[in-house]
Amino acid sequence: MDTNKRPDSMERITTVQLAQDFIQEQVAALQAQIGDKKVLLALSGGVDSSVVAALLIKAVGKQLVCVHVNHGLMRKGESEQVIEVFGKELDANLIYVDASDRFLDLLSGVSDPEQKRKIIGNEFIQVFNEEAGKLCGISFLAQGTIYPDIIESNGVKAHHNVGGLPEDMQFELVEPLKLLYKDEVRLVGDVLGLPHNMVYRQPFPGPGLGVRCLGAITRDRLNALREADAILREEFDNSGLSAHVWQYFVAVPDFRSVGVKDGKRYEGWPAIIRAVNTVDAMTATVEEIPYSLLHKITDRITAEVDGINRVLYDLTPKPIGTIEWE
Repeated sequence: MDTNKRPDSMERITTVQLAQDFIQEQVAALQAQIGDKKVLLALSGGVDSSVVAALLIKAVGKQLVCVHVNHGLMRKGESEQVIEVFGKELDANLIYVDASDRFLDLLSGVSDPEQKRKIIGNEFIQVFNEEAGKLCGISFLAQGTIYPDIIESNGVKAHHNVGGLPEDMQFELVEPLKLLYKDEVRLVGDVLGLPHNMVYRQPFPGPGLGVRCLGAITRDRLNALREADAILREEFDNSGLSAHVWQYFVAVPDFRSVGVKDGKRYEGWPAIIRAVNTVDAMTATVEEIPYSLLHKITDRITAEVDGINRVLYDLTPKPIGTIEWE
């Protein structure tokens, strides 16, 4: 039997009861698989890794070692939420690594998007390896693989694997969500008691804000991007838009335009808002945001975020524009 194929008889998890049944089954299966050994998980704070972490904590408690690497390209408050939820509330065995300077130093002066992605991906593996190398007695590696990942990659989830681990670290994989679709994962996360904004967190690229701080990343522009993005997310939450817009974010390009502040001319960056809906991420439509809300967001970003003096709204569907700018 192909354990990477969802059985035709498997009911879609659409109710709290079905989610509870799934959790109960998985807790028993994880305890049987892991026994008294230790499991390692790269905990990004994304939906999939967070639900895997919560499931494993329920099943094996402190035998799970979570490593959260802050690469300095997280959205505002995300690493803090991981520490709060997993380190404090769930009392997880959490290792927090602030590698911001290390990543940003490596990215200094690099403007090519593919090069940026490679640096971020490779360095993440390097940091994770270093942390894994400090630990003793790890037998399992947990991953947030979900069913669409398996379908898209023909059973091999290479792009999410913590690849490049040293050869002497032979881990058995633990993938409790690998037969679930995203909506099922979210419902399971809800039933496990994870915060709503963590469970319904919108898709976020692996390189994080690194692909939204366009061109060569500078710390001041990255900081402006993080603050502008936080304002956008807050206003979408307040207006109820966050519940039905699939992905919304700010990108800040590497050029300035002239503006006026306190009666003086000054140069600042533009903040570009992107808000799209999609079913499969292959095509996407642009969300029609009420002008009153766009004006409010513009007023807040230009008043509260140092260095940004214009706000633009991207009206391009996919195709012809991709969802991310880089």
